[in-house]
Amino acid sequence: MNQTSYNFLGIHAQALTITELNSLIGTAVKQDEKWIIANHNLHSLYLYHHQPKMQDFYAKADYTHIDGMALVLLGQRLGLPLQREHRVTYADWVWPLMADASQQGWRIFYLGSKPGVAETGATILRNKFPGLEIMTTHGYINPSADSQENQEVLAKIKAYQPHILMVGMGMPRQENWILDNLEQICANVILPSGACIDYVAGAIPTPPRWMGRLGFEWLYRLLSEPKRLWKRYLLEPWFILKLFLQEMLIKQFKTN
Repeated sequence: MNQTSYNFLGIHAQALTITELNSLIGTAVKQDEKWIIANHNLHSLYLYHHQPKMQDFYAKADYTHIDGMALVLLGQRLGLPLQREHRVTYADWVWPLMADASQQGWRIFYLGSKPGVAETGATILRNKFPGLEIMTTHGYINPSADSQENQEVLAKIKAYQPHILMVGMGMPRQENWILDNLEQICANVILPSGACIDYVAGAIPTPPRWMGRLGFEWLYRLLSEPKRLWKRYLLEPWFILKLFLQEMLIKQFKTN
Protein backbone atom coordinates (compact mmCIF):
# COMPACT_ATOMS: atom_id res chain seq x y z
CA MET A 1 0.00 0.00 0.00
CA ASN A 2 1.23 3.48 -0.85
CA GLN A 3 1.89 5.20 2.46
CA THR A 4 4.57 7.62 1.30
CA SER A 5 4.16 11.10 2.76
CA TYR A 6 4.44 14.00 0.38
CA ASN A 7 5.47 17.38 1.75
CA PHE A 8 4.14 20.41 -0.08
CA LEU A 9 2.64 23.79 0.74
CA GLY A 10 3.83 23.40 4.32
CA ILE A 11 1.84 20.22 5.00
CA HIS A 12 2.29 16.49 4.51
CA ALA A 13 -0.23 13.96 3.24
CA GLN A 14 -0.37 10.45 1.83
CA ALA A 15 -1.60 9.61 -1.67
CA LEU A 16 -4.34 7.21 -0.57
CA THR A 17 -7.29 5.89 -2.56
CA ILE A 18 -10.68 4.85 -1.15
CA THR A 19 -9.68 1.19 -1.35
CA GLU A 20 -6.45 1.87 0.54
CA LEU A 21 -8.24 3.92 3.19
CA ASN A 22 -10.75 1.14 3.81
CA SER A 23 -7.85 -1.30 4.05
CA LEU A 24 -6.20 0.90 6.68
CA ILE A 25 -9.41 0.84 8.71
CA GLY A 26 -9.46 -2.94 8.49
CA THR A 27 -5.87 -3.06 9.74
CA ALA A 28 -6.62 -0.74 12.68
CA VAL A 29 -9.61 -2.87 13.67
CA LYS A 30 -7.71 -6.15 13.31
CA GLN A 31 -4.74 -4.87 15.33
CA ASP A 32 -6.98 -3.06 17.84
CA GLU A 33 -5.15 0.23 17.24
CA LYS A 34 -6.43 3.78 17.70
CA TRP A 35 -5.65 5.84 14.61
CA ILE A 36 -6.68 9.27 13.44
CA ILE A 37 -7.16 9.39 9.67
CA ALA A 38 -7.26 13.09 8.90
CA ASN A 39 -7.69 14.90 5.59
CA HIS A 40 -6.42 18.06 3.95
CA ASN A 41 -8.12 20.42 1.53
CA LEU A 42 -7.58 24.09 0.75
CA HIS A 43 -9.57 25.20 3.79
CA SER A 44 -7.67 22.99 6.21
CA LEU A 45 -4.40 24.10 4.64
CA TYR A 46 -5.34 27.73 5.34
CA LEU A 47 -6.36 26.89 8.91
CA TYR A 48 -3.18 24.87 9.42
CA HIS A 49 -1.04 27.91 8.65
CA HIS A 50 -3.10 30.23 10.86
CA GLN A 51 -4.10 28.12 13.88
CA PRO A 52 -1.42 26.37 15.98
CA LYS A 53 -4.02 23.96 17.38
CA MET A 54 -4.65 22.61 13.88
CA GLN A 55 -0.92 21.95 13.59
CA ASP A 56 -1.12 20.02 16.86
CA PHE A 57 -4.01 17.98 15.50
CA TYR A 58 -2.25 16.99 12.27
CA ALA A 59 0.85 16.10 14.26
CA LYS A 60 -1.30 13.53 16.10
CA ALA A 61 -2.83 12.13 12.89
CA ASP A 62 -1.54 8.71 11.84
CA TYR A 63 -2.57 9.20 8.20
CA THR A 64 -3.72 12.21 6.22
CA HIS A 65 -5.44 11.78 2.88
CA ILE A 66 -6.19 14.45 0.29
CA ASP A 67 -9.73 15.82 0.18
CA GLY A 68 -9.68 18.36 -2.62
CA MET A 69 -8.88 18.20 -6.31
CA ALA A 70 -7.14 21.56 -6.04
CA LEU A 71 -4.50 20.02 -3.78
CA VAL A 72 -3.99 17.17 -6.24
CA LEU A 73 -3.52 19.63 -9.11
CA LEU A 74 -1.18 21.88 -7.11
CA GLY A 75 0.81 18.84 -6.02
CA GLN A 76 1.13 17.71 -9.63
CA ARG A 77 2.42 21.15 -10.61
CA LEU A 78 5.03 20.78 -7.90
CA GLY A 79 6.15 17.47 -9.39
CA LEU A 80 4.39 15.03 -7.06
CA PRO A 81 2.97 11.75 -8.45
CA LEU A 82 -0.61 12.48 -7.40
CA GLN A 83 -3.57 11.13 -9.39
CA ARG A 84 -7.28 11.92 -9.48
CA GLU A 85 -8.08 8.81 -7.45
CA HIS A 86 -5.96 10.24 -4.62
CA ARG A 87 -8.60 12.89 -4.09
CA VAL A 88 -10.97 11.29 -1.57
CA THR A 89 -13.90 13.35 -0.34
CA TYR A 90 -16.56 12.03 2.00
CA ALA A 91 -19.33 12.64 -0.53
CA ASP A 92 -17.71 9.80 -2.53
CA TRP A 93 -16.12 7.78 0.28
CA VAL A 94 -19.17 7.43 2.55
CA TRP A 95 -20.82 4.82 0.31
CA PRO A 96 -17.94 2.32 -0.07
CA LEU A 97 -17.02 2.96 3.57
CA MET A 98 -20.50 1.98 4.73
CA ALA A 99 -20.57 -0.97 2.34
CA ASP A 100 -17.36 -2.35 3.86
CA ALA A 101 -18.57 -1.56 7.38
CA SER A 102 -21.74 -3.59 6.84
CA GLN A 103 -19.81 -6.50 5.33
CA GLN A 104 -17.00 -6.50 7.90
CA GLY A 105 -19.21 -5.83 10.93
CA TRP A 106 -17.56 -2.51 11.80
CA ARG A 107 -19.63 -0.52 14.28
CA ILE A 108 -19.85 3.19 13.50
CA PHE A 109 -20.60 6.06 15.85
CA TYR A 110 -21.35 9.39 14.17
CA LEU A 111 -21.10 12.60 16.21
CA GLY A 112 -22.19 15.71 14.38
CA SER A 113 -24.81 17.59 12.34
CA LYS A 114 -27.95 19.31 13.63
CA PRO A 115 -30.41 17.41 15.82
CA GLY A 116 -32.33 14.93 13.67
CA VAL A 117 -30.11 15.20 10.61
CA ALA A 118 -27.60 12.53 11.62
CA GLU A 119 -30.30 9.98 12.43
CA THR A 120 -32.05 10.70 9.12
CA GLY A 121 -28.78 10.01 7.32
CA ALA A 122 -28.15 6.89 9.41
CA THR A 123 -31.61 5.53 8.54
CA ILE A 124 -30.88 6.00 4.84
CA LEU A 125 -27.56 4.19 5.25
CA ARG A 126 -29.11 1.31 7.21
CA ASN A 127 -31.72 0.85 4.50
CA LYS A 128 -29.08 0.83 1.77
CA PHE A 129 -26.63 -1.40 3.64
CA PRO A 130 -28.50 -4.12 5.56
CA GLY A 131 -26.74 -5.12 8.76
CA LEU A 132 -24.94 -1.78 9.11
CA GLU A 133 -24.44 -0.90 12.78
CA ILE A 134 -24.42 2.87 13.21
CA MET A 135 -25.29 5.04 16.19
CA THR A 136 -25.57 8.83 16.04
CA THR A 137 -25.76 11.86 18.28
CA HIS A 138 -25.95 15.47 17.15
CA GLY A 139 -22.94 17.76 17.36
CA TYR A 140 -24.65 20.75 18.97
CA ILE A 141 -23.05 20.20 22.36
CA ASN A 142 -20.88 22.23 24.70
CA PRO A 143 -17.47 21.19 23.35
CA SER A 144 -15.65 21.99 26.58
CA ALA A 145 -13.90 18.76 27.54
CA ASP A 146 -15.22 18.74 31.12
CA SER A 147 -18.79 19.83 30.33
CA GLN A 148 -21.59 17.43 31.30
CA GLU A 149 -22.81 17.23 27.70
CA ASN A 150 -19.37 16.33 26.44
CA GLN A 151 -18.81 13.71 29.13
CA GLU A 152 -22.19 12.15 28.32
CA VAL A 153 -21.24 11.88 24.64
CA LEU A 154 -17.91 10.27 25.53
CA ALA A 155 -19.75 7.82 27.78
CA LYS A 156 -22.10 6.90 24.90
CA ILE A 157 -19.14 6.30 22.62
CA LYS A 158 -17.40 4.14 25.23
CA ALA A 159 -20.55 2.09 25.85
CA TYR A 160 -21.06 1.49 22.12
CA GLN A 161 -17.40 0.54 21.52
CA PRO A 162 -17.34 1.66 17.87
CA HIS A 163 -14.67 0.55 15.46
CA ILE A 164 -15.07 3.87 13.64
CA LEU A 165 -15.86 7.26 15.18
CA MET A 166 -16.90 9.88 12.65
CA VAL A 167 -16.89 13.48 13.88
CA GLY A 168 -18.83 15.81 11.61
CA MET A 169 -18.68 19.28 13.13
CA GLY A 170 -16.90 21.17 10.37
CA MET A 171 -13.35 22.50 10.42
CA PRO A 172 -11.71 23.31 12.79
CA ARG A 173 -14.29 22.44 15.45
CA GLN A 174 -14.18 18.70 14.75
CA GLU A 175 -10.39 18.58 14.81
CA ASN A 176 -10.30 20.59 18.04
CA TRP A 177 -12.83 18.24 19.64
CA ILE A 178 -10.85 15.16 18.64
CA LEU A 179 -7.62 16.67 19.97
CA ASP A 180 -9.20 17.76 23.26
CA ASN A 181 -10.81 14.37 23.92
CA LEU A 182 -8.36 11.98 22.27
CA GLU A 183 -7.31 10.20 25.46
CA GLN A 184 -10.94 9.42 26.37
CA ILE A 185 -12.12 8.38 22.91
CA CYS A 186 -12.73 4.66 22.54
CA ALA A 187 -12.52 3.75 18.84
CA ASN A 188 -10.10 2.10 16.43
CA VAL A 189 -10.33 4.81 13.78
CA ILE A 190 -11.27 8.46 14.23
CA LEU A 191 -12.43 10.30 11.11
CA PRO A 192 -13.04 14.07 10.97
CA SER A 193 -15.80 13.84 8.39
CA GLY A 194 -17.30 17.30 7.92
CA ALA A 195 -20.77 17.41 6.39
CA CYS A 196 -20.69 13.74 5.36
CA ILE A 197 -24.02 12.71 6.88
CA ASP A 198 -25.62 16.04 5.95
CA TYR A 199 -25.10 15.08 2.31
CA VAL A 200 -26.52 11.61 2.87
CA ALA A 201 -29.57 13.05 4.66
CA GLY A 202 -30.11 15.69 1.97
CA ALA A 203 -29.70 18.54 4.47
CA ILE A 204 -27.02 19.96 2.17
CA PRO A 205 -27.23 19.36 -1.59
CA THR A 206 -24.54 17.03 -2.87
CA PRO A 207 -22.47 18.56 -5.69
CA PRO A 208 -22.63 16.62 -8.98
CA ARG A 209 -19.77 14.13 -8.88
CA TRP A 210 -18.49 15.23 -12.31
CA MET A 211 -17.84 18.66 -10.80
CA GLY A 212 -15.77 17.05 -8.08
CA ARG A 213 -13.72 15.06 -10.58
CA LEU A 214 -12.99 18.23 -12.58
CA GLY A 215 -12.17 20.33 -9.51
CA PHE A 216 -15.26 22.57 -9.60
CA GLU A 217 -17.11 21.22 -6.57
CA TRP A 218 -16.16 24.39 -4.69
CA LEU A 219 -18.23 26.48 -7.12
CA TYR A 220 -21.36 24.40 -6.52
CA ARG A 221 -20.89 24.68 -2.76
CA LEU A 222 -20.29 28.42 -2.96
CA LEU A 223 -23.48 28.94 -4.96
CA SER A 224 -25.42 26.68 -2.57
CA GLU A 225 -24.18 28.35 0.63
CA PRO A 226 -22.71 31.76 -0.30
CA LYS A 227 -23.17 33.37 3.12
CA ARG A 228 -21.28 30.61 4.93
CA LEU A 229 -18.63 29.78 2.34
CA TRP A 230 -17.73 33.01 0.49
CA LYS A 231 -14.62 33.66 2.58
CA ARG A 232 -13.42 30.07 2.27
CA TYR A 233 -13.65 30.00 -1.52
CA LEU A 234 -13.02 33.63 -2.49
CA LEU A 235 -10.42 34.86 0.01
CA GLU A 236 -8.49 31.91 1.45
CA PRO A 237 -7.24 30.60 -1.93
CA TRP A 238 -5.14 33.75 -2.38
CA PHE A 239 -3.04 32.72 0.62
CA ILE A 240 -2.67 29.22 -0.86
CA LEU A 241 -1.61 30.74 -4.18
CA LYS A 242 1.13 32.68 -2.41
CA LEU A 243 2.40 29.47 -0.80
CA PHE A 244 2.31 27.70 -4.15
CA LEU A 245 4.24 30.45 -5.97
CA GLN A 246 6.86 30.57 -3.22
CA GLU A 247 7.37 26.81 -3.44
CA MET A 248 7.56 26.94 -7.24
CA LEU A 249 10.23 29.64 -7.04
CA ILE A 250 12.26 27.60 -4.55
CA LYS A 251 11.90 24.50 -6.76
CA GLN A 252 13.05 26.39 -9.86
CA PHE A 253 15.96 27.93 -7.93
CA LYS A 254 17.15 24.50 -6.81
CA THR A 255 16.90 23.03 -10.32
CA ASN A 256 18.89 25.91 -11.75
